[in-house]
Amino acid sequence: MTKIFLMIINMSISASWTILALLFLRLLFRKLPKWITLFLWGIVAIRLICPFYMESIVSLLPTVEGIDIEKINMGTSSTHKEISTNVLPSIVTEAITTTTPSVDLLRYVISFLTIVWLLGIVVLLICAIIHYCHTQRKLSTAILLHDNIFQSENVASPFVLGFIKPKIYLPFQMSEQDMNYVLAHEQAHIHRKDHWWKTLGFLLLILHWFNPLLWFSYLLLCKDIEFACDEKVVKTLNQMERAEYSQTILTCSTKSKICLAYPIGFGDIRLKDRVKFVL
Repeated sequence: MTKIFLMIINMSISASWTILALLFLRLLFRKLPKWITLFLWGIVAIRLICPFYMESIVSLLPTVEGIDIEKINMGTSSTHKEISTNVLPSIVTEAITTTTPSVDLLRYVISFLTIVWLLGIVVLLICAIIHYCHTQRKLSTAILLHDNIFQSENVASPFVLGFIKPKIYLPFQMSEQDMNYVLAHEQAHIHRKDHWWKTLGFLLLILHWFNPLLWFSYLLLCKDIEFACDEKVVKTLNQMERAEYSQTILTCSTKSKICLAYPIGFGDIRLKDRVKFVL
């Protein structure tokens, strides 16, 4: 398990450089279509999953070096001189080779951090499962409107829930105009498989929970997903309809400021940015 933990650290560091490059591109090319931004987030996901990657002579990302856990486990004094390859940056390797008093101490520290990492994963998974079950219980009294669209008195803001056969949940007392725009938005989520991609992003966040840059990136991913759906919906709307769509965003916005894997809501905490984008 220690080997897996060190491999995860290596992938997390590698992905962090990719994230920083992506953030720079987002600032440099703010008017790019949002689907391109989501494609770039896919590259980050590959870095977070894949323990190796193809290097290019034109790559702008630094090469990551690290500690070989097999050599650490040998427990010999020569290990200090041989530490390198594929887990932590070279600056960390240098610090270990010059200041670490014992290879055994290093092995114990890594083992302890591995346990902390596993406990963090378990806690976050339990929280996600509890949230999902709680949401399902609240929706048990939902009324079928038509197709995969339901209404419930326990729904404050529209969202999509489910994997294989996702369902759209709406609050009661919604005007026909608002409902049309909301359904267009939620169906865009389903068409783009956002209920899968956002969940995948959340699972990767759980796996790399120790990296604060990943938490920030997940919030940006949620924002970009909403922007991409808005972009898809407003393509066919005129200026007056875009104003009405913006009003629907404000009407259906939720007060929650916590971004979770569930649900994918119509409302969003970046209301000002979304309205400006739509108009």
